[in-house]
Amino acid sequence: MATRVTADAAPAPRWFAPGLLVIGIEALAAAVLFLFLTSDNWMVTTGLLLAAGLGFLALQRNPAIETRIVEWFASARTTAILFGGLLAVVFPFFIGSNTYVLHLLIVSALYAVLALALNFQLGSANIPNFATGASYGIGAYTSALLAVNFGIGFWGGLVAAAIVATFFGFVLGIPSMRTRDSYLALVTIAFGVVVHQIINNVTWTGGPNGVFGIPAPSLFGHSFSQPIEILGYSLPSQANFYYVAIAVVGLSIVVAYRLHNSRIGLAWNALRADELAARCQGISVTWYKVLAFAVDAFMAAFAGTIYAFYVGYISPDNFTFLVSVTIMTMVIVGGMDNILGVILGAFLLTVLPEKFRIFSDYRLLLYGTIVIAMLMVRPEGLFPKRLRRYGGHG
Repeated sequence: MATRVTADAAPAPRWFAPGLLVIGIEALAAAVLFLFLTSDNWMVTTGLLLAAGLGFLALQRNPAIETRIVEWFASARTTAILFGGLLAVVFPFFIGSNTYVLHLLIVSALYAVLALALNFQLGSANIPNFATGASYGIGAYTSALLAVNFGIGFWGGLVAAAIVATFFGFVLGIPSMRTRDSYLALVTIAFGVVVHQIINNVTWTGGPNGVFGIPAPSLFGHSFSQPIEILGYSLPSQANFYYVAIAVVGLSIVVAYRLHNSRIGLAWNALRADELAARCQGISVTWYKVLAFAVDAFMAAFAGTIYAFYVGYISPDNFTFLVSVTIMTMVIVGGMDNILGVILGAFLLTVLPEKFRIFSDYRLLLYGTIVIAMLMVRPEGLFPKRLRRYGGHG
C-alpha cells in the first residue's frame, strides 16, 4: 500500500541539525583559539594543549567520531564556509589593540599558504621539495625590489612576483625530473642554497643588508600603514595585512580544493601511489611533476610578497634552508594531502614557539616534545588524508 506523505509530516531540513552542530564546533574552536592566543598564563596554555592532545587521542581510538564530524561538515558545507568566514572577519575585533596576537595570526596565515603550496608536491604527488623557502624568498625579493627601485606597488608586485617565481619553479622542476626520491630532495636543497647565496652576495639585492624602505600598500586610497576605522571602532594597522593574508588563505583553500578534485589532483595522487603504473595509464609524469613545482612556487610568491610589504624590510636570513624544513614539518605534522590538517599544522608550529617563550630556556625542549607527541598520537598527521569519495560529499 502506498504511503501518503502530507505537508505536516514532512521531515525537518537535513542541513538543520548538522548546521547547528557545525556552528557550535566552529564557535568553540574560535573561543579556544582566542583564549590560547591571548593568555599569558602557562597553566592555561598547558591545559589547552593537554586537552587538545586528549581530543586527538580520542579521535585516534574512536575513528567513528571523526567520521561523524566529517559527515556533519560535508552535509552543512555552505554553513561551515559562511560561518567560518564570518569568524575570520570579526576575530580582530575581539583581539582589539593586541598587535602581537595579530602579528602571530598574520605569520600563521602566510605559513599556511606556504604549507598548502608544498602540500601539492609532498602530500599529493609525494615529491620531496626543500625549495619552498627559496620560492618564498624569490617572491619577496621580486616585489620588494620592484617597489623600492621602480615604484611598482604592492598589487603589481604581487603579480610580477608570482610570474617570476613560477618561472623559477619550472627552472627547478625540469632538471629535477632526471632524479628521484632522495636525489630529488638533494637537488631542491641545492637550489635553495644557490638562491640564498645569490641574494646574500650580489649587490642589487642589497646583499646581507637586505632590502629596506618597502612602502606600505594602499587600496582605494586607504594606506595599510593606517588603522582601520569601522563604525567608530579602530583596528591597528596590522589588521590591514591580516585581512589580506586571510583572503589569500581563502583563495589558496579554493585552489587546493579545486585542484584536488580535478584531473590534476587525480594525476598527482596516481604518481604518489605508483609512478610506473601512472605512466602506463598514459599520465605524463614529467608534466605533472613540473606543474607541481610551478604551483608551489606561484603560491609561495604570494606569501613572500605579503611578508615583504608587511614587515617593510627583508634580508637573506628570512629565507634560509630552515624555512623550507619548517614548512615541510608543518605539512607532515598537520597531515599530508589534507587541507585542514596542513593549515592546522602551520598554525600550531608557528604559534607554539612563541607561546613557549614563557618557559624560557626550556622553550625548544617543550616544542620538540610536543611535535614528537603529535606524531606518536597521530602518526599520519593530525588530520590524515582521507579516501576519495565519488558521487557524494568528499
